[in-house]
Amino acid sequence: MSLLFTLIVQSLLSTASPALAKPSDEGVPVRVVVRDDAKTPIATAVVRHPQEADRHRVNAVDGSWEASVLYMPDGTELRFTAGMTLNLEISAPGYTTQVLTYQVRKRRNLVDVTLPKIDTDDSQIEEPTISFGRDEPRE
Repeated sequence: MSLLFTLIVQSLLSTASPALAKPSDEGVPVRVVVRDDAKTPIATAVVRHPQEADRHRVNAVDGSWEASVLYMPDGTELRFTAGMTLNLEISAPGYTTQVLTYQVRKRRNLVDVTLPKIDTDDSQIEEPTISFGRDEPRE
């Protein structure tokens, strides 16, 4: 009876261990969190690779974006691997765009990006007056 139990446990363990292993073709996940100067998540931010056509929106609740692979316009896949240098552009309306260069590690790839707000002084802007021929007063 104990021999049968031992054989069953060994067979279960031997079949369970490959399922726990991570496939070698998956990329390393990289997480980017975009916040403003007050450490509030920016819901309208986007993350983009300079050679990629698509912009990836961040999660509107926590300002995060996570991926392990990007798809380039020519159809190739850019898988994140440990040791590679990753270039990303992070932008949001009303904020200065940041260009990020990050070296990917084996695990715990969390990048916190702070975007400074663009200062616009609206008090100095004067709207030009454009007069048309029909805007002249009648006599």
